[in-house]
Amino acid sequence: MATNSIIADLRSDTVTKPTAAMHAHMMSASVGDDVFGEDPSIHELEHYAAALFGKEAALFCPSGTMTNQIAIKLHTQPGDELLCDANAHIYNYEGGGISFNSGVQAKLLNGQEGRLSVEMIEANINADFDWLTRTSLVALENTVNRAGGSYYSLDQIRPIAALCREKGLALHLDGARIFNALTVTGESPSAAGEQFDTISICLSKGLGAPVGSLLIGTNAHIKKARKIRKVFGGGMRQAGFLAAAGLYALKNHITRLSDDHQRAKELGKVLTEMPYVKTVLPVYTNIVIFHLQPELINGATFENLMKERGVKISAFGKDTIRMVTHLDFTSDHLEHTIKSIQAVNKF
Repeated sequence: MATNSIIADLRSDTVTKPTAAMHAHMMSASVGDDVFGEDPSIHELEHYAAALFGKEAALFCPSGTMTNQIAIKLHTQPGDELLCDANAHIYNYEGGGISFNSGVQAKLLNGQEGRLSVEMIEANINADFDWLTRTSLVALENTVNRAGGSYYSLDQIRPIAALCREKGLALHLDGARIFNALTVTGESPSAAGEQFDTISICLSKGLGAPVGSLLIGTNAHIKKARKIRKVFGGGMRQAGFLAAAGLYALKNHITRLSDDHQRAKELGKVLTEMPYVKTVLPVYTNIVIFHLQPELINGATFENLMKERGVKISAFGKDTIRMVTHLDFTSDHLEHTIKSIQAVNKF
């Protein structure tokens, strides 16, 4: 039982609920059957997102896992190999979908804080021998969840994109939190869009929509992706209510992401002062990952103590904790969470 009426939920930025304004926008949406291509709100969302990134088309899907898995299927053939960082969401948290859905294997690279370099990628592209898998896809993640929200700048991405074009490889971005990265770098979505063949963006994380992700690419890519979405069971009917929430999020919730970043940095600073905390990863965006002193406290105990004080968090391993700030984590929640962190120190 929480000892305080304030319940701060830092388990993920997926826990947000629609704001009153977003809810009103959802309820006024025009809808139709999207499998027949007749939902006007989905059309509007897809056109807006594609234009935002300077691409031709987009596809609305239930989840970021689906948009990523569609992209992998789109760019590869069974027996191919893709390159990604060992921390990548597509490898760690999508149920083995790389092999299950596409018959493709992943070659895992150990980038710097989840970020791959052009030299690392070039060194791991397989030669064209019969006995080697065909390297056909490079997948980047921005920001990198397991690396504490680290991000790529366009200066880091451009040489990778150039190499992929030279070698005939597709380049996909798992951009679940791409707007968190762009908020820090100050770069535009369209500049990012120029670098990638396909981009997946999530509407239900930092942007606060209840459901949905978009796959963005060329007309040809998205036409093929629609068929793959249907095969994957992702065809939706009157989903315009959900699309309207996503459109509202894109138009209204990007600029406020800097608030999440600032609150995350404040949490990171407080945690570095706690004797039961061993290390805190650099706080780049809205994700705070830290390691506990195992001889003082373990992850499960810390999680329970925080929950008793009205703060929900995620154990990210035996002695590792993740906190993620978001739209519904206010300044009052921040103050309460800091007091709870300090109170654990007295346990």
